[in-house]
Amino acid sequence: MEKIDYEVDDFMNYCDYKGLSKKSMRSYEQTLRLFIRYLKDECNITNTGDIKEQTIKEYISSIKERGKYTVVANDNSKKFNNPQNRQDFGKKVSLATVNNYTRNLRVYFNYMYDNRLIKVNPMKNIKTIKIPRKVVGYMENKDFNNLLKCFDLSKFHEYRDYVITQLIFDTGMRLGETLSIRDETDINFTDRTIFLPAENTKGKKDRYVFFSIKMATELKRWLQFRDRYKDSEYCFCTIKGTKLKGSNFEKNFTKYGERIGKREIHPHQLRNNFAKRFLMSGGDIYTLSKILGHSSVQVTEQAYLDLDTEDLRQMYQKHSPLMNLKRI
Repeated sequence: MEKIDYEVDDFMNYCDYKGLSKKSMRSYEQTLRLFIRYLKDECNITNTGDIKEQTIKEYISSIKERGKYTVVANDNSKKFNNPQNRQDFGKKVSLATVNNYTRNLRVYFNYMYDNRLIKVNPMKNIKTIKIPRKVVGYMENKDFNNLLKCFDLSKFHEYRDYVITQLIFDTGMRLGETLSIRDETDINFTDRTIFLPAENTKGKKDRYVFFSIKMATELKRWLQFRDRYKDSEYCFCTIKGTKLKGSNFEKNFTKYGERIGKREIHPHQLRNNFAKRFLMSGGDIYTLSKILGHSSVQVTEQAYLDLDTEDLRQMYQKHSPLMNLKRI
């Protein structure tokens, strides 16, 4: 253990104290442990204060050049994880991944600098790579209806996934938020609201989402069905009654997409479709941002304003000032 190992440990303890999500903490730790390995092997650096801007630039360049999973923080982990057996082993690291490493390093060095543990912040002038944003696929009405028809509702897990699919489409929740719902404490059928406690949201803030009358009917039927066979605190439990993992739902969702000839389908498309349809129906972006749980309207604009000419034409026809002018 060198000084930098202890410095990273202190940073991770700080992240834990701040209540960061486990996902964020794993991302930070993986980035920093790989960075430490590079510093020790290539630069003989064991102290965060000795890291220069050029050192980080050279590390980022090395990430671009190396193949996926060819470098690990601890060689002993290869015995258990067998990275060489992965289908994408050795393939080029995406620019999005490079940017993620860069952002994680910036958080660490900002922490060190703000707490006066280093005199100079080497990340100050290092920017992320500008890459074209990938537009999340939009599902037309025909495709979504075909998706709903492909579920075998006689099977517990497919009926569950059928309801989850509609709920995300109707509320705009994230998958993780949806799978954390406890029906007795979080769902209010009178107001048709779902309470999302801070510990289950990405922004670590409580919020409410809303569902339609049609969705209320689907939810009630599902809960009655679930209660006949399972005893679970989670609205969408596994066959064993435990909490359903997001990765398992994603795998199932991919299979449903293949049934209707949509191989690239992903659960996040449901959230994206909610956002676009909300705007296309006349909803304002400020309200949408609140419903989605974004930190700012700018985040919503960057993520969901994928409106093409036809979308704008349809919105214009609904909101033409002259057509909506009341004649007197």
